[in-house]
Amino acid sequence: MVSYETILNKSKEIETQIADFLSRLIKCRSHSGTEGDVVQLIKSEMEKLNYDEIRIDALGSIIGRIGSGPRVIAIDAHIDTVYEGNLDNWDKEPYSGLIDDNYVYGRGTSDQKSGLASMVYAGWLMKEFDLLEDFTVLITGTVMEEDCDGIAWEHLILEDGVKPELVISTEPTSCNIYRGHRGRMEISIEVKGISCHGSAPERGDNAIYKMSRIALEIEKLNDRLKYDDFLGKGTITVSVMQSDSPSQCAVSDYVYLQCDRRLTAGETKEIAVNELKECCRMAGYPEASVKVLEYKEKAYTGKVYPVEKYYPTWVLEPDSKYLKVAKKGFSSIFNKEPLIDKWTFSTNCVFIMGKHPEIKCLGFGPGDEDQAHAPNEKVKRDDLWKATAFYTSYIKTLKE
Repeated sequence: MVSYETILNKSKEIETQIADFLSRLIKCRSHSGTEGDVVQLIKSEMEKLNYDEIRIDALGSIIGRIGSGPRVIAIDAHIDTVYEGNLDNWDKEPYSGLIDDNYVYGRGTSDQKSGLASMVYAGWLMKEFDLLEDFTVLITGTVMEEDCDGIAWEHLILEDGVKPELVISTEPTSCNIYRGHRGRMEISIEVKGISCHGSAPERGDNAIYKMSRIALEIEKLNDRLKYDDFLGKGTITVSVMQSDSPSQCAVSDYVYLQCDRRLTAGETKEIAVNELKECCRMAGYPEASVKVLEYKEKAYTGKVYPVEKYYPTWVLEPDSKYLKVAKKGFSSIFNKEPLIDKWTFSTNCVFIMGKHPEIKCLGFGPGDEDQAHAPNEKVKRDDLWKATAFYTSYIKTLKE
């Protein structure tokens, strides 16, 4: 069987090809719901690399298959990006895909087209090194993650019956191994009032005052949320507040508030909703409406696939066999011990292991988490070959 040293050297050798592919991915803009062109670019690269099968599902994700063994492993990257934001904050054109001696630059380099580029070439190496006798490896470029973490995988699992034993997420980890992160929810609160002329506010019932008192209770709630030794503390913040009234000189008769809720270990949808209902009660307005929001935007294929905006917490057990394989493969390929950590943000794993715990997840990706959604986003070129080497060595280690 191929040696770890050979995998390492070959990954270094093809780094220029990986960087070039990444540059082309960056130049091909792919915001959530508009990923069609980048899917075709990925398809062309997979065809060039002689993948065994390439298909695009009804939601628009691309799935490249190599091998046909009984054990199914998936390696995943989302292929959509956030927008560039204020261009004045960028030193280089966001979609240039510029490459220099040390970095590739542009929107999506760390989050997370570098993971896509590295894993596509890792799939090719697995086939070149004949590591797939026992395995079917799926290289998945998934859509709409920035708008709705995990929706593409919920579709793959429930609609297409894709159920690997393990999914490796290539979200940025600075080439460390991650085994979990907090979940999250998007929750709304609505309160009603009674409008009247602003010159005599005592005649009405101001919905803004009601919601303000609720918001202050939410602020207090954040301080007493649960703490977990690995994942850290659960959090909640008010992210949106909108009011309505008949005119600018009238008392508000309606207010909408939205919360970003981060869930640590042991916190559930039911707990989070009941906490907010209690905030409304403590503020004096138990009649306020509390709802978990729903995502129902149209994919670039035209399909609408509604999902609830509840993204469960997940943690891979510290004694998991899959984590042991990751540690062994890492130390064998890089000749050092890995750092085991967690993401601060959320990934597709919320709908993979979070909702389907029989499918295990772990993370390893090129790029740094603090580059995600930031201006002047970039990724180290060395991270590209390191990620390709890790993904390839993982299958070798799992095989052994």
